[in-house]
Amino acid sequence: MVQPYAIKGHKRKRREENYDKEEVEQLLEEETAATATQDENKAEEITHELPGIPLVPFKSNNKTGVTFILERACLEVAKVGKSYQLLSSEDHANFLRKNNKNPADYRPDILHQALLTILDSPLNKAGRLRAVYVRTEKGVLFEVKPHVRIPRTYKRFSGIMLQLLQKLSITAVGKREKLLRVIKNPVTQYLPVNSRKIGFSYSSEKSTPIWDYVAAVSDDVDLVFVVGAMAHGKISNDYTDDFIAISGYPLSAAWCTYLICGALMQKWNIF
Repeated sequence: MVQPYAIKGHKRKRREENYDKEEVEQLLEEETAATATQDENKAEEITHELPGIPLVPFKSNNKTGVTFILERACLEVAKVGKSYQLLSSEDHANFLRKNNKNPADYRPDILHQALLTILDSPLNKAGRLRAVYVRTEKGVLFEVKPHVRIPRTYKRFSGIMLQLLQKLSITAVGKREKLLRVIKNPVTQYLPVNSRKIGFSYSSEKSTPIWDYVAAVSDDVDLVFVVGAMAHGKISNDYTDDFIAISGYPLSAAWCTYLICGALMQKWNIF
């Protein structure tokens, strides 16, 4: 495999493997140190801007809210032909087989669908969504701000993810705010102090309708939902307070997040 991440201005030798989370965090530390020594003009020059990432109307409030963590998202970059591309089973099946990889594992479209479901929800528009965090299979963690408008088409989304993994951050045109940014692990350091963290798995022994579950949670507690964004398998429950199944059938990440958003809208009277 090839090098999927780089920082502008740093030349690195080609490597066969992808960066893991430790290498990405080292790059983040280097970027932070370099930025601290640059003046305002220089910082403006290195800001990575991507046309077509608009902000959406966003209503902020001080009420309790919800955070989503999408785990094990398959976002892997490789050089295919003469260009770097985000690998997917639909576009790179032959390439993946030649490199002894299972094409069925490469489904970045699962993350795309889940993000659209969360960010397009009335729950987000009402200002109750705190943040969305995504952790890849390689352990790279990044944040998605609630007021980002994710592209409707997968092709455009793929281009954004490719740039994010290479540049480590993306801003909107004319703005200094980073709408998507790679951050350091662990994800728990970014979660509200009083939050309740709930993981989901079809194989969990504890089964409960999501509407009943969220209705029973106190109104002064922030909720954190951990959902798998992979084609198969299950997420780790090492940092969750609860681990539940909300259906008698396996659910896609998009359906799971849809049911969660619907239950919270009912709890908080959002229409």
